[in-house]
Amino acid sequence: MAKTRKLNVNTSTISVIHQNETDYISLTDMTTSFREGSGLIGKWITNKNTLEYIGVWEKINNPDFNYPEFGVIGQEAGTNRFIMSVGQWIDRTKAVGMLVKAGRYGGTYAHKDIAFHFAMWLSPEFQIYLVKEFQRLKDDENDRLKLDWDFQRTLAKVNYHIHTDAIKENLIPDAISKQQASFIYASEADVLNMALFGKTAKQWRNENPDLKGNIRDYAAIEQLVVLSNMESTNALLLHQGMEQGKRLIQLNEMAITQIKSLLSHTTAIKKLK
Repeated sequence: MAKTRKLNVNTSTISVIHQNETDYISLTDMTTSFREGSGLIGKWITNKNTLEYIGVWEKINNPDFNYPEFGVIGQEAGTNRFIMSVGQWIDRTKAVGMLVKAGRYGGTYAHKDIAFHFAMWLSPEFQIYLVKEFQRLKDDENDRLKLDWDFQRTLAKVNYHIHTDAIKENLIPDAISKQQASFIYASEADVLNMALFGKTAKQWRNENPDLKGNIRDYAAIEQLVVLSNMESTNALLLHQGMEQGKRLIQLNEMAITQIKSLLSHTTAIKKLK
């Protein structure tokens, strides 16, 4: 089920759904404050300039776009007998920039680029407010995502202390030098790096010489969730005396299983946001 958010533009409440990794804005909701209502969508899509715009958008963004059929539509547009609906446009050209949905949040939806074009056609002032409100929504979502990432990064750092304590208690002999100890800590950190990212910290730095920080600073939130679990698990395995090679295999299997689980249940991660 697509997640629905709301935009408040002047007196209109406009639904935004996220489907196929894309935001679609309700054109139907956008027409509620205009006297002609949703009938404006039909007038807009039969406009020759509109068809040229959405045709170019599909050509750029949709590899399956039926461009020959678009050429036929272009020849028909402007004649007295020409009729076009959003549903017909989608069926004839395999367009992906617009959706027609039934149900509670039913209506006609469009990718933000096309929705902004429709808003400009309705009213330049309305389009300006719509763009500002949509940007505010995306900024809020990005802020929440950053907070979640920071939380997971902090959690991973807390678990890292548990991890290093386990290393100190089980792998570092008495009277070892600080430099020797640091090599062991780095080696154990790379056990986790190899299990989760498939490369050591040094390999990542060599591959990304222009980036600041370390490999974990560029991890996805799902990876950070798994990393914090792996640190606790590795600490337990260290206390059990398991050798490094066996721990690496077990942690890698754990990382694969948990990442797959998280990616197949993205709604569970989004509830953290």
